[in-house]
Amino acid sequence: MIPALRQRYNAAFTDERYAAFLRELNQAMYWPVDFRVAESPLFLDEETTRELVKASEDITRQLAQPEFRTHAQTAIPRAFGGARPELVEGLSSLEVPAETPWPHFLCVDFALCRDDAGKIRPQLIELQGFPTVACWQVLLTNSYRKHFPGIPAEFTPYFGGLDEEGYLAALRTALVGDCLPENTVLLEIAPGEQKTRIDFACTHALLGVRPMCVTKVVKRGRQLFYFSGGREVPIHRIFNRVIFDELLRKNPPMKFNFADDLDVQWAGHPNWYYRISKHTLPFLRSPYVPECRFVSDFAVGGGSSPDKNLLLPADLENYVLKPLYSFAGLGVDIAPTRDKIAALEKPAEWLLQRKVVYSPVLETPDGPAKAEVRLIFAGDGDGMPRLVNNLVRLTKGAMHGVDFNKGKTWVGASAGFHPAV
Repeated sequence: MIPALRQRYNAAFTDERYAAFLRELNQAMYWPVDFRVAESPLFLDEETTRELVKASEDITRQLAQPEFRTHAQTAIPRAFGGARPELVEGLSSLEVPAETPWPHFLCVDFALCRDDAGKIRPQLIELQGFPTVACWQVLLTNSYRKHFPGIPAEFTPYFGGLDEEGYLAALRTALVGDCLPENTVLLEIAPGEQKTRIDFACTHALLGVRPMCVTKVVKRGRQLFYFSGGREVPIHRIFNRVIFDELLRKNPPMKFNFADDLDVQWAGHPNWYYRISKHTLPFLRSPYVPECRFVSDFAVGGGSSPDKNLLLPADLENYVLKPLYSFAGLGVDIAPTRDKIAALEKPAEWLLQRKVVYSPVLETPDGPAKAEVRLIFAGDGDGMPRLVNNLVRLTKGAMHGVDFNKGKTWVGASAGFHPAV
């Protein structure tokens, strides 16, 4: 999108620089990087950056309307994939008490596409009221600057006039609030085994919030504790990274229940994972949002049709089928058929979304790459979170993900640098 800048970066790139870059990333924290990191950041021109901001503002404006609250009331499932929460040790309900008025975190994923005039136009892929790898991005962007020349000093990954210090302050407000880092935990299932563990280590290093497995937390009355140095440390605030479908699948032995009436603050209340999610997509109306409907909405006469009589789009090849309750792309079908859709047991828990055509936006030595930009929002839970940063995923395959990019280079996790807007 900025040809001269791209040409300079590519000309200065060497395999030796990339190897040194990866070594630093893998040695910087007590856990290494468990996913592929791209050889280059993405350089966003000012027009594209403003378009991304405009698109995100259009979506967050709709999330702030009373109508959204009405739709969101039905977002939390009573069960998941046939599993009953009451049979899971740490989860007797998928709805958790003490929900915050607003989410602390919001992620909005846009595909970079081109309109008929050839201009970059973002198209919404997904959104989530849940945190992402926000602290890892600090390590990543600093490492890009250190190892690869040519990234303009005035370009930034941040928004709203923030620099790195201001960004970390915004994250500290969202994660820790008015509590102490020692009394705040990053809660996850076996955090040392998660693919995103490098971000957990970065969060610990930059904000003092340590990763904690759900099995290491104990409950006394309404209070939670963890053990450190032979003493019990009270937990006043939880930075929640637990995804309930994983909790339902693994059912780790826990000493508390998410549905308990706990004397604890939530940073990223679990309910927002569902309230702002794929469930939100069919209710958004925007030139930045491709058509999306619940499969059950195609039933003749409305509702869930017991005879599977569905009035599906004639150009079904231009749609993607998505399970409503899934994570990290699990279950997404990029080639749905009428037979597959008719066989769905719960059509109300599936979406048909019109496909978007990613535009090749990054020139690389072995062919152009496509990009997806995640805009990262953070706040205090009392109002809509604000846009603070971004991350980028580069691909040369049909979808983003390891399986679609095997053997390819200049793909994977990345970051976007842009002029301050």
